[in-house]
Amino acid sequence: MRKRSLTIAGHRTSIALEPQFWDALEAIAAERDISLPTLIAEIDEQREDTNLSSSIRVAVLIWYQQRSRL
Repeated sequence: MRKRSLTIAGHRTSIALEPQFWDALEAIAAERDISLPTLIAEIDEQREDTNLSSSIRVAVLIWYQQRSRL
């Protein structure tokens, strides 16, 4: 697990994820030409789960599932 502190929607938060998920998030943000905090803020706004880390993992999974169907 790798923990990072970010400012999301105006407040500081720490998120712990496996390095592979951080790598995937960075790749997604780069492809979309947005910052990592912006991407995580979008996931945070759309999440239904109370756990942000879980929501991030699901968002990464969905991103790659959609990409594999192209």
